[in-house]
Amino acid sequence: MTPAEVAAYALEFPQAVMENPFGPGLDVYKVEGKIFAILAPRATPPTVSLKCEPNLAVHLRIQHDGVTPGWHLNKKHWNTVRLDGAIPPGQIEEMIEHSYERVVAGLPKLVRLRLR
Repeated sequence: MTPAEVAAYALEFPQAVMENPFGPGLDVYKVEGKIFAILAPRATPPTVSLKCEPNLAVHLRIQHDGVTPGWHLNKKHWNTVRLDGAIPPGQIEEMIEHSYERVVAGLPKLVRLRLR
């Protein structure tokens, strides 16, 4: 996936917004003010950091060389994924969806119901 494809996919989720709270070069995708993806489109190679269930995070790191512990994030709950073409787009989409769902699951029930 290209950074543009990641960005477009992340914005398809209900109430997803993109902000640049850390300045230009890092696109932060949030739902209800909570981060579910951090895209570094200008990095070489581009990367996206995604929230992940801890056991799955370890499994993905073992399965893919392009998945590493979250860069400057809680390495137990975040993975950084290289967007260099090594990981099929469908798998990256699954990781983005999983991240979004993890964040939504932590929101208050009334907010979760509104997002469905």
